[in-house]
Amino acid sequence: MAEFDSFGKTLMVLGAVLLIIGALFHFGGKIGFGQLPGDIHFKSDNFHVYFPIMTSIVVSIILTILFALFRGR
Repeated sequence: MAEFDSFGKTLMVLGAVLLIIGALFHFGGKIGFGQLPGDIHFKSDNFHVYFPIMTSIVVSIILTILFALFRGR
């Protein structure tokens, strides 16, 4: 039964992370997330490339903090 306890905790953490990521995608444009300084945009007549470098760094920091909090050590 102990393996189900750790599996349940893992599912709860994944659910919380997905909830936060979903909220960032939904509300992100309204608060400037995804348009941070350091995000690179290339645009020409019929070609558009977007590299969200700074946004990726912020998401990485947030996920690192969340996983450290839920690890329980």
